[in-house]
Amino acid sequence: MTHPGTLGLPAGLALLMAAIVGERLLELVVAQRHARWATARGGVEYGRSHYPVMVVLHIALIVGTLTEVALTHRTFLPAVGWPALAGVALTNAARWWCIRSLGPHWNTRVIIVPGLPLVSSGPYRWVRHPNYVIVIAEGIALPLVYDAWMTALLFTLANAALLTVRMRVENKALALVA
Repeated sequence: MTHPGTLGLPAGLALLMAAIVGERLLELVVAQRHARWATARGGVEYGRSHYPVMVVLHIALIVGTLTEVALTHRTFLPAVGWPALAGVALTNAARWWCIRSLGPHWNTRVIIVPGLPLVSSGPYRWVRHPNYVIVIAEGIALPLVYDAWMTALLFTLANAALLTVRMRVENKALALVA
């Protein structure tokens, strides 16, 4: 996993990041389809102003990891890398569990369709915002696969600030349908 690949990055990291980017693009396709569904049913978007910040932050997680590994010559350390990779796999599986559980209610934006009940199945049975727990865990695990601990730390701090705003917006919006 440490053989040089694209742009001097370890081949394993280039492959992992390509998979993550592909998965994120698939999420955006699903989110756009769900946004059209919600809008057709009178859905209202809340918190538009923080959405571009969220997009930039999530791109920064990927770019930051790649940059830190390239500039500092970080490598795959098996004692940290394998558990972190398992964490990445688990967080992505859990994210799709959230998406499946919410169905067309799921989105990367906060879009509320008036009159629809809150979803209380899947992980939403136990946690009100499981996807945010997943994002926190992945923001730590993904960079640590290749020991990019500075990116993990910086993303976690920036994400905490963003999630404070995002959860406030989402909780207010959800209170309108509860």
